[in-house]
Amino acid sequence: MDSAKLILTEPVSPPAQLAHIDKTNAASASEEKKKQISKDFESVLLNKLLDEMSKSIGNWGFEKDGASKQVQGIFWLYLARDIANNGGMGLWKDIYKSLSGSDQTNAAGKSLDGNV
Repeated sequence: MDSAKLILTEPVSPPAQLAHIDKTNAASASEEKKKQISKDFESVLLNKLLDEMSKSIGNWGFEKDGASKQVQGIFWLYLARDIANNGGMGLWKDIYKSLSGSDQTNAAGKSLDGNV
C-alpha cells in the first residue's frame, strides 16, 4: 500500500460524546433484535479474547503465510460467534438489560435465554 494514501487531507471530525447518542433506535428495536445485538457484541469481545489467547499457544505447525493467518482468524471469529450464541459468558444478558432499560431482574424468575 502506498503510504501517501494514508495521509489525511481533510480535517477529522471530533468524536461524539456518549451523552449525545440518540437512544430512540435502541428503544424501537424488537426484543429478538436486542438479544442478537447483545450476543453479537459478546462475540466480538470473545473474538478479541480468543485472539489474545491464541497468541499464547505457540506454534501449531501451521505455516505463517497470509492465507493461513486468514483461515485461523476466520476460525477464531466463528468459534467466538458460536460460543456467544450458545450462552457465552453471560455478558449478553447484562447488555440486553441495558438496551431494554430494565435494571430489574426477570420477574418470572427465568433467565433470558430460557435456561434455568
